[in-house]
Amino acid sequence: MSAKGSAAPDAAPLDDGEFGRLMAALGWFESRPALAVAVSGGADSLALALLADRWARRRDGRLTALTVDHRLRPGSAAEAAQVGAWLAARGIAHAVLVWADARGGGGLQARARAARHALLQDWCEAAGVLHLLLAHHQDDQAETFLLRLGRGSGVDGLGAMAPIAHARACRLLRPLLDVPKARLAATCRAFDQPVLEDPSNRNPAFARVRLRQALPALATDGLAAERLAATATAMRRARAALDQATAELLVRAARPHPGGFCRLERAALARAPRELALRALAAVLGCVGGAGYRPRLERLARLLDALVADAGAPVARTLGGCRVAARGPTLWVAREPAAMAPPVALAAGRAVNWDRRFVAYAADPLPRGATLGGLGLDGLAALRAELRASAEPATSLAVPSIGLPGLPAIRDLDGVLAVPHLNYCRRGHRTDTIGRVSVFPDPVAALVGAGGATDPGWVDVGR
Repeated sequence: MSAKGSAAPDAAPLDDGEFGRLMAALGWFESRPALAVAVSGGADSLALALLADRWARRRDGRLTALTVDHRLRPGSAAEAAQVGAWLAARGIAHAVLVWADARGGGGLQARARAARHALLQDWCEAAGVLHLLLAHHQDDQAETFLLRLGRGSGVDGLGAMAPIAHARACRLLRPLLDVPKARLAATCRAFDQPVLEDPSNRNPAFARVRLRQALPALATDGLAAERLAATATAMRRARAALDQATAELLVRAARPHPGGFCRLERAALARAPRELALRALAAVLGCVGGAGYRPRLERLARLLDALVADAGAPVARTLGGCRVAARGPTLWVAREPAAMAPPVALAAGRAVNWDRRFVAYAADPLPRGATLGGLGLDGLAALRAELRASAEPATSLAVPSIGLPGLPAIRDLDGVLAVPHLNYCRRGHRTDTIGRVSVFPDPVAALVGAGGATDPGWVDVGR
């Protein structure tokens, strides 16, 4: 990288009043807000850090700038230190987050992005910071729209980056999506702030760079960054309307069970407009399968066709980590046993997540080796054998058979100890074992929105 600053000479810098209005549009903040901002050293992220620091100080809040050092280029550590020195001179706290697992090989950019996202979120979680600011701007939004258009994205993808998204540990906030890049460079000049420029931002080997270089020519034909970004905003409005209609369909047609499976009315899917039926089916698969993203459209469409072509015909498929079974008017979607996550250890006083679908908390000590995992086919067979031996009535398994293997089960060194959703506890053990472990559904993709699609805007964080 090189230190420099450049922008169109007539670009106006952002002032505190305008930035305050951009932040106000992002919703709630605590009375003394704690913010983090991803800062690479470029004009975009440095301008955001300087403006956000003043915004936070006026509210008796605090801001910490975070620079991720991927260790992929010689000099990256020195560049991160330079950013820290610039910010320290202005009284802004700064932390460098190092990717310790950097290595060559395929998919390097994708792995580096994933590492950056994880490092930033982990820092926010550890520091108790609820708001992570990202410096994506209007030009980024236009490039993202064109990239998605080139990939054949639909309404969801063409919505590009959202100003507000929710990650595992914090809110992801992009206050600058309507601000041209030139104004951010002008803001740095107004602050007399040097910046770093990454030469990879001019490397035509990257599709985003090629699109960036093409934008001036596209603008002469009416495809200016401002108009492309406005179209992305319109697509997000359309997606919101589809999300609302999908939620209304799910309220009518879906009956989720706290044990992690779901019943659907086939007739409701058949009557719904195809786009809504696809979204509703994807939402159920994402919730039950714990995937957090919708399956490929072609496979999803084939499944929907099989379900609605003949409302009474039997169907048995697997998709998205789920078993899908239909006979007559009812469709069941349950977790595929082979796709479930391995068991996780249980310990008193510590919450654990399992299979991206459940969270469990043990208030009291449990037997040695206690774990939470799927009941599975083997556990189900053992449980049925015990019930037969004890002359328990068949109604003791008051869950449809397709949903039984995917139920969360507590095991100890002797096997299945308890299955809370069946109110089952192994003979010879007190039934309050179930009461000592709280198991709640916590799917990564809830039954709302556009099929559990994750926020696609994690691109070029902190540029």
